[in-house]
Amino acid sequence: MALINENYLKLPGSYLFAEIARRVSTFKAENPSADIIRLGIGDVTQPLAPASIKAMHDAVDEMANQATFRGYGPEQGYDFLIEKIIETNYKSLGVEMDEVFVSDGSKSDVGNIQEIFGVNNTVAITDPVYPVYLDTNVMAGRTGTLQNNGTFEQVVYLPCNAENSFTPALPTNKVDMIYLCCPNNPTGTTLSKKELKKWVDYAKSNDSIILFDAAYAAYITEADVPRSIYEIEGSRDVAIEFRSFSKTAGFTGTRCAYTVVPKTVMGKDSEGKEHSLNQLWNRRHTTKFNGTPYIVQRGAAAIYTPEGQAQIKATVDYYMTNAKIIREGLITAGLQAFGGVNAPYIWLKTPEGIDSWGFFDKLLKEVHIVGTPGAGFGPSGEGYFRLTAFGNRENTEKAIERIKTKLIL
Repeated sequence: MALINENYLKLPGSYLFAEIARRVSTFKAENPSADIIRLGIGDVTQPLAPASIKAMHDAVDEMANQATFRGYGPEQGYDFLIEKIIETNYKSLGVEMDEVFVSDGSKSDVGNIQEIFGVNNTVAITDPVYPVYLDTNVMAGRTGTLQNNGTFEQVVYLPCNAENSFTPALPTNKVDMIYLCCPNNPTGTTLSKKELKKWVDYAKSNDSIILFDAAYAAYITEADVPRSIYEIEGSRDVAIEFRSFSKTAGFTGTRCAYTVVPKTVMGKDSEGKEHSLNQLWNRRHTTKFNGTPYIVQRGAAAIYTPEGQAQIKATVDYYMTNAKIIREGLITAGLQAFGGVNAPYIWLKTPEGIDSWGFFDKLLKEVHIVGTPGAGFGPSGEGYFRLTAFGNRENTEKAIERIKTKLIL
C-alpha cells in the first residue's frame, strides 16, 4: 500500500470555508424558508466588465478560425498581457517582462510558491491571516505539529489586533519566509510605506524573503498605503509579489492572476551558494503549469484599456460603497468595526462573552446572515468576525438593517 504524506494529518479539521458551508447547509435543511444572506466567502457578485466580455468573445472567434487559432501558449503568459500589467501597475518600479508570471489565480501561486523553498526554513505569518499561507506550509512539512494553543510549533506568529492597530511587530528571532498581505485579508487593514520599509530592512538584514500578497491593491484609497511592495526602496532584492484579477476585475470564476519574481531575489543552497528564485519559479511554473487560457488572458488584458479601467473602477467603487454601508451600520448597531476603507473586508469585534464561532451561529440563527469566524484565520482572530462587501447592494442593505434591528446584543 502506498504511504501518504503524513503532514496532511497535521491540518486541524476541515478547511475553514468547508466547515462554514456544512453549518449553513445544516441550518438551511432545518429552516428551508430562511432567507440567508451570505457575506462570508469573498466571492464577487457583479458581472465581468463589458470590455473583458467583448475581448473574450473576439478571442473565441479567433479560436474558431484556423488562421488565428491558438494552441499551447507561453507558460509564463502572453506578452500582450504582461506588457499591459507592467505599463499599468509597475511603471517606473523596475519590473521586467521575464519577471511576471501569469497564472490561474493567486490562491494557486501563494500556495505553490513554497515549493521552491527548503523545508527547514522558518516561516512567519501575520495572525490572523488567509489560511492558505499556513496550510500549504503544513502540507510541506515546514511547520511542526499543532499545539494545544492552536499554533504550530515551528511557525512564528505575528499577532495583529486592535491593541497594536493591526500592525505586526518584527520577529525577535531570524525568520526565512515572511507572508504579508496588504490590504489584509481578513482584517481589511493596511501597512503604511513607513511600516513596510521596516520589513524590507529586516529582510535585507536577515536574508529573508517577503511573500507579499497584493490581491486587493485596487481597493486602496489612502495615499500613504503602497499599492506594490516595489514602491519600497530595496524591496526588489527581497520580495515576491502576488496580484489577482479575481477581486479587481471579477475573475473569481474566470481565473487569472500573476506573480512578480524579480531576478534580483536570491536564495541559498546548503553550501551557501546563491540562486535566482526567478529561475527556480520559472522551472516550477513551466514544469507543472501549461499556461492560462488565451481567451482568459485576452479578457484580462482588456481591463487595461481606458474603457476597461473605467469599468472595473466602477465595480470596485460599488463594493467599497457596500463596505461603507456595512462598517457604518455595524458601528451604529454598537459593534466595533475595522477595515472597509482600503479593502472590501470589514473586521468586527464580537460582543463580550461570545467567541467567533458562537457569533457565527448567533448571526445565522437570529438574522440569517453568514459571515466568517475570525478564529478560522488564526489564534489572534478569536473574538473577531469578518464580513465581506462583495454582495449585491440590496442584500448588503438588508443584512445591515437586520443586524441593527433584529440582532440581540
